Amino acid sequence: MPKVTLRIKQITGGRSSYYLDHYPPLINPRTGKAQRREYLKLYIFDNPKTDADRLHNRETKKLVEHIRATRQIDVQNEEYGFLTDEQKNGSFIEFYRESAIKKNGSNFDNWYMSLRYLISFASHNLRYSDLTEWFCEDYKEYLLSGPSINQRGKKIIHNTAMAYFAKFRSVLKKAYRRKLIKTDLYELVLPIKEEETNREFLTIEEFQKLAETEAPSDLFKRAALFSGLTGLRFSDVSALLWSQARGTADNYYLQFKQEKTNNAEVLPISDQAYELLGKRQNPQEKVFDGLTYSQVRWYLAKWLVKAGIDKNITFHSFRHTYATLQLEAGTDIYTVSKMLGHRHVKTTQRYAKVVDKSKKAATKRITLRLKN
Repeated sequence: MPKVTLRIKQITGGRSSYYLDHYPPLINPRTGKAQRREYLKLYIFDNPKTDADRLHNRETKKLVEHIRATRQIDVQNEEYGFLTDEQKNGSFIEFYRESAIKKNGSNFDNWYMSLRYLISFASHNLRYSDLTEWFCEDYKEYLLSGPSINQRGKKIIHNTAMAYFAKFRSVLKKAYRRKLIKTDLYELVLPIKEEETNREFLTIEEFQKLAETEAPSDLFKRAALFSGLTGLRFSDVSALLWSQARGTADNYYLQFKQEKTNNAEVLPISDQAYELLGKRQNPQEKVFDGLTYSQVRWYLAKWLVKAGIDKNITFHSFRHTYATLQLEAGTDIYTVSKMLGHRHVKTTQRYAKVVDKSKKAATKRITLRLKN
């Protein structure tokens, strides 16, 4: 049985300070480290000289014994009393910020914006104890209202709200696992459902046209074409290391972890895709070193105009292009799903709707002879 023992340690000024000794040590959910000592920040006088000193000692001894008994019950019930104050008053915003800082590339930008929206709704002072089912539902409604917090005044769309709320729920899940909150709000609060949209992509003719058109940056062009030939997200392209690009001619592949899902992947790539990587460098160097997401909008806009392509193309559109062109070429949906790193084929089916050849064929079955 876990045991909580009251101990005392001499400090300066002729005083001794109390602390609790937890055995076996408890894991602090905030740090993930074993913690045995809990300092109570309460002291007694070693040689009380006045009635006030003696009264202070008697009252302090009663208090610390009460705390010890309470902790013993808490530990037996797996309710770690020494974290109570942190659970109630700790900053959920700081915990969220720590989660965002660990992200890379465009994923960091998205996490940072999701944090900004949470702060705009709840302020910087959001504590763990403020997190309730009602708070989460209110925050969901706030995001669905399409608020704007940027200088341009542009409201967020439904699927952006969905993505920001999904990040919020993932941090709730992490906080619950670390016992920083007592309720599993991740399971309790439903996510925002995705709204189907038309996913912009390039035809094979447009993709070829871009390949033939000079871009403002050769680095950016190679990265974009590489995404279109492999289906990789910007976060995976920008984080790719030379050690992860392996194989020989006709058998090149990437061995890496997806930034979004953290899944280990082995992705075969074509010789042409491998050539876009450029001259091989040291194993721990980034393949597309210097590529940043802040460059994308400007470079891409200039490149598209020069190629004469009038579509709302983003870097992620190259991933959509890869999926769409693979399906159009006859690659089965299960294979495409695996190449994209999707966990479920259902996620890939959205691309199948775009290239449904039976629908295209059906449009030609009803024709009219029209008079000039």
